[in-house]
Amino acid sequence: MAGADPHRSAFVTGGSGFVGGALIRRLIGEGWRVRALARSDAAAAKVAQLGAEPVHGDLEASAALRAGAHGCHFAFHAAAHLGATGDLEAFERTNVAGTKNVLAACRDAGVRRLVHVGTEAALLAGEPLVWADESTRLRPDSPVPYSSTKARAEIAVLGASRRGVFETVVVRPRFVWGVGDTTLLPEMVAQTRAARFAWIGGGRHLTSTTHVENTVEGLVRGALHGTPGCAYFVTDGAPVVFREFVSALLRTQGVEPPAKSVPEPVAHLLSEVGERAWSALPLPGEPPVPRFVFWVASQECTLDDSRARRDLGYAPVITRDEGLAALRAAA
Repeated sequence: MAGADPHRSAFVTGGSGFVGGALIRRLIGEGWRVRALARSDAAAAKVAQLGAEPVHGDLEASAALRAGAHGCHFAFHAAAHLGATGDLEAFERTNVAGTKNVLAACRDAGVRRLVHVGTEAALLAGEPLVWADESTRLRPDSPVPYSSTKARAEIAVLGASRRGVFETVVVRPRFVWGVGDTTLLPEMVAQTRAARFAWIGGGRHLTSTTHVENTVEGLVRGALHGTPGCAYFVTDGAPVVFREFVSALLRTQGVEPPAKSVPEPVAHLLSEVGERAWSALPLPGEPPVPRFVFWVASQECTLDDSRARRDLGYAPVITRDEGLAALRAAA
C-alpha cells in the first residue's frame, strides 16, 4: 500500500463474506486502499477480485493480523461465526477470542480506529426488543451462543477504545439483506421449497431491517464520524411486518411464501424441548425450531437508529423497494 493516503486505507476481516464484500466494494469504489484477511485461497481470490490486497491468515494468526493492519488508518472487523445453533467453543473461538486478537493486532499495528460489525442479536435473551436503543443492555448471559458471544465481543471492543490513540466504534445492523446474501435468504428459500417453512403465530410482529448497502453506509460513517467507545444501530427506516417482508423476499426468488402457521405456544414448546434434547443427546443436525429462530420468527424487534442519524449523519442510501427490485433483477 505504498503511496496510499493513510487516512483512506483500511484493513478488513470477513471480506469474502456478505457484509465484508459489500464494504470492500464501497471502499474501493471511493478510492480507498484496502487489505483483507483471507483464510483460504478461495477467499483470497474473492477479495482480490473486489480490488483488495489479500492477507493470508485467520483470526488466530496474530502475525498476519498485524501485517494486514500495518499502515492502515482504519480497520473493519466483519468476520464472525454465525448460526442459530452450534458448539459454544466454536462461537467463542471466533467471536470472542478472534475479536480480541483483532483488537490487539490493530492496536499494535498503529490503527487509529476500528469499526466492529455488531448485531442486535447481542441484546437478545428471549424477550422482544421494542424500540430498543443503544442504552438497552447487552446480554452476554443469553442462552444462545451467537448472541452471548457477540455481546462479549462488543464489550471487548468498546472497552478497548482509547480516544486519540486507538478508537473503537460498533455499528449494529438488523436482518441484513440484499443481493449477494449467501445465508439468510438462500436458507429461507430452501426451507420453503422443502415445505419446512411455517410462520409462527402468523408472523405478524414488527421487525427492523437493514439492507446491506445501508449497513455499509453505517460502517463507513461510523469510521469517519463515530464517537469513540459508542455503538450505533442502523436500519432501513420504519419497521415492517415480518411476514410481509419475508414474503416479499421469497417472491424475488420466484418462490411463493407458505400459508401454514404454527401457534406460538406450540412453537415455543418445540423450541424448548428441542434445545434440551439436542444439548443432552448426540443428535444429528439441529433442533426443529432453534431458540434463536423462534425469537426472530415470533418476537418484535424494532430499533431506534436516531443516534446514528444524529451523530453520524446516517440515512439509508437504498429503499426497501429498490433493494427488492435489485434482488428480482439478480435472480
